[in-house]
Amino acid sequence: MPILSLTGVSQTHYHLRNSVSSGCIRFCGDMREFTFIIAILRPVLHVLSTFFVLSPKKLLSLRLESFSSRTGRDLQRYDRGYRQVVGCIPYRYRKTNEQNDGACIQELEVLVISPQKGPGMLFPKGGWEEDESMEDAALRETREEAGVVGIVENKLGKWSYPSKRDGKMHDGHMFPLLVEEQLDEWPEKNFRKRQWVNVNEAREVCQQQWMRKALEELINRKLPQQQQKLL
Repeated sequence: MPILSLTGVSQTHYHLRNSVSSGCIRFCGDMREFTFIIAILRPVLHVLSTFFVLSPKKLLSLRLESFSSRTGRDLQRYDRGYRQVVGCIPYRYRKTNEQNDGACIQELEVLVISPQKGPGMLFPKGGWEEDESMEDAALRETREEAGVVGIVENKLGKWSYPSKRDGKMHDGHMFPLLVEEQLDEWPEKNFRKRQWVNVNEAREVCQQQWMRKALEELINRKLPQQQQKLL
């Protein structure tokens, strides 16, 4: 019968205890490192979680509201000496009580704004600059002046007109903008008023002839012929 060596048992117990202790030390060390890393990353994870929770449209609104109006004309585009101007006719559809073949008729409404000086109303527009596309410039000017964002659609056209300020010729490029969101705060809130009107009212209050031509193009594009005859 083999004789159990107490010395061997003691040595085995010693090595086992050391192994467990070393493992615990390594585990605790790893946990401290992990906790330290999490503490560093927590602010970053918080910011990222905010982006994932917010909708893309809300993120766009937050990003846009942080900007201010552009000033100066260092990047202004010119063509043949004509200043290049871009703008939008913001529009939406409003349900009415009128019906056509059992379906509710939707009235086309456009958003007009007041000029910084002078009477009347107009559509948002401004200079097209070299570091942006025409569509981006149209969206930017509309947000800055009217405080709305949405989908910029195919261009309505281009009209040449003289500036009321100095008589110099400008090219005005206008786009329809299907409004998705109306902001409570925007860069020129303190300088302009905005108002939703139907197209007949817009024809009356819009002071610039070339903008009224752009409005007629929008009406031809968005309203069926039968509804246009009723205007």
